[in-house]
Amino acid sequence: MDFKHTPVLFEECMDGLRIREGGVYADGTLGGGGHAAGIASRIGPEGTLVGIDRDQDALDAAEKRLAEYPCRKVFAHCTYTRIREVLEEHRIQGLDGAILDIGVSSFQLDNAGRGFSYMHDAPLDMRMNREDDFSAYDVVNGYDRDQLAWIIRTYGEERWASRIADFIVRQRAEEPIRTTGELTELIKAAVPASARREGHHPAKRTFQAIRIEVNSELEQLREAVDTYCDLLLPGGRLCIITFHSLEDRIVKEAFAARLDPCTCPKDLPMCVCGRTADVRKVTGKPITAGEEELETNPRARSAKLRIIEKRHGK
Repeated sequence: MDFKHTPVLFEECMDGLRIREGGVYADGTLGGGGHAAGIASRIGPEGTLVGIDRDQDALDAAEKRLAEYPCRKVFAHCTYTRIREVLEEHRIQGLDGAILDIGVSSFQLDNAGRGFSYMHDAPLDMRMNREDDFSAYDVVNGYDRDQLAWIIRTYGEERWASRIADFIVRQRAEEPIRTTGELTELIKAAVPASARREGHHPAKRTFQAIRIEVNSELEQLREAVDTYCDLLLPGGRLCIITFHSLEDRIVKEAFAARLDPCTCPKDLPMCVCGRTADVRKVTGKPITAGEEELETNPRARSAKLRIIEKRHGK
């Protein structure tokens, strides 16, 4: 299957990065190389593009797509949280900009064999890095009832989490749940008929929750914000695209903490810790897709873009 991916908020990201010719830019979630191609086309032969993805299929596809651009290209098969190691290995001192497009790619969703989608019957997998040992099978068949309920409720924001966990535990006591199709049918049975008529697919939230758990997505996002901010050169910008409220909340709170690092008690009349912000806010409310983009790429509907910039003199 060809790796196809339509980058969301493409023009907004290109504008937000404020790309300069000859600069050093990182795409920590390379995917099919859509955003990266936009960067590569703007930085010229003297620029450097660092592309990171934990999915080897994505890296292979992006490397082919980006071959036509004359800039220096560095590819790394790892999680985006390891950006510091990648830069050190290639003797890169810092970044003029970086982009993170959080979550699952269109290719991963549409590739039935990867087990991300409730629309295709496939082995329970959901690993973004297929070299990892831990998969959705291990979550569904190995976590106890309370763990399952917590994950589905917290990461999926699913109000029927306890009932879904009960159905999973009861079924796997008879035999393991091996496929996405089996899990989808269990969820359908667990969610009351009235709730199934509310719009979204009844398995959507549970699949999201399990995928997040398998790939440690939220923990990695929390770690990444400060890491990438630290690596930005003065005037450099970090663009982060999220697709659901849990991700967006992490980015919003991490940006806020970076913008106000003072640790003094709030009742003190003045700051004595001396900590000041090394970044400035570029976006207040997140940037969202316009109607024209939504007509051609419905998956952009839930996308939110937040941007932060490294201050000069820090």
